[in-house]
Amino acid sequence: MKRALLAVAAVSIVLGGCNWIKNLGKKDNVAKPTELVEFAPTATVTRLWTASIGKGAGKSGARMQPAVNGDRVYVASVDGKLQVLDAGNGRRLWSIDEKKMPFSGGPASNGDLVLVGTLDGRVKAYSAQDGSERWQALIDSEVITAPAVAADLVVVRSQDGRLYGFNPVDGERRWVYEQAVPVLSLRGNSTPLIDGGLVINGYDSGRLVAVQAADGAPVWNQSLSVAEGRTEVERLADADGAIVLDGGVLFAAAYRGQIAALDASNGSLIWNRDLSSYAGVAVGPASVVVSDAEGNVLAFDRQNGANLWKQDGLLNRWLSGPAIVGGYVVVGDLEGYVHWLNIADGSFAAREKLGKKPIEGTPVVAGDVVFVEDVAGNIGAFRSE
Repeated sequence: MKRALLAVAAVSIVLGGCNWIKNLGKKDNVAKPTELVEFAPTATVTRLWTASIGKGAGKSGARMQPAVNGDRVYVASVDGKLQVLDAGNGRRLWSIDEKKMPFSGGPASNGDLVLVGTLDGRVKAYSAQDGSERWQALIDSEVITAPAVAADLVVVRSQDGRLYGFNPVDGERRWVYEQAVPVLSLRGNSTPLIDGGLVINGYDSGRLVAVQAADGAPVWNQSLSVAEGRTEVERLADADGAIVLDGGVLFAAAYRGQIAALDASNGSLIWNRDLSSYAGVAVGPASVVVSDAEGNVLAFDRQNGANLWKQDGLLNRWLSGPAIVGGYVVVGDLEGYVHWLNIADGSFAAREKLGKKPIEGTPVVAGDVVFVEDVAGNIGAFRSE
């Protein structure tokens, strides 16, 4: 899979100096995906409902996924559609259609606001109750990851390396933090994480950065990957995947870098292991799980980083980031399959097919239900036992 990724990057440079690799998907995958094998399921998965939202992420390269708050599921699409669904049955509660608004980042919701970023550099805020517009703000670049929202702060990451802090009441810009981005990077950004007085984000340089939530002033930064090589392709070193904070410990991974646990207060390393991932991590009571750039799913002891298990039966299937629900790890792949693995040993437990399109956004867990979205805007809710 790494050869495939680099080949796409090389083509991007030759054909016009693009600074990202567009849209993980079947046509880009030079290495043939591993064929799925049959197994005796050890989990029972029930498909609760399915729905669809416009064109989904389409060919934007944004890893869009549902946002869940309480009994509501929020979904958006690149052709300007925003919907709220009942989490229990998938019934549409309200929807808006802004045909000239290419939604690409999000959505995100705190129960009061629904926030979405766009490909043309806007941040839009709507009422979570009825979809009426609250405010919008202009920024300097496209938004292809979900905003982060707290009671008193909205944080948006733009593709050009800036972090913006906004007042959630009226959208007034409070601060901007800027970090230079490489000439070439993977298509995607990590969603900012708000932790009390800090905002933490991963960057295309392979670094994690923490800034003050009050004013955007830098607090600490820590390297997860070091750009090495003679060409921009060889120097890809993004920290684009999901960042997870649990019990004061920050867990993250980077492409051609490491998976690591850090002290969230100061960025100091607790443990790290060499690993390459563009998709991010999920954290359970005893383990940290990651899908790597080759299509392996791996688990590490969350206390010391010791290797627990590795599932290599999904190689070259362009896996989404993992999610943990109950005793299972859930990942999606490029052919629309959703895989459940036993968290104890990584063995296959169940498999369902959402559709025919790639699942690039990380599955979202709420209670005992996992919500999955593919790039065509197909959404499924599943319960496993």
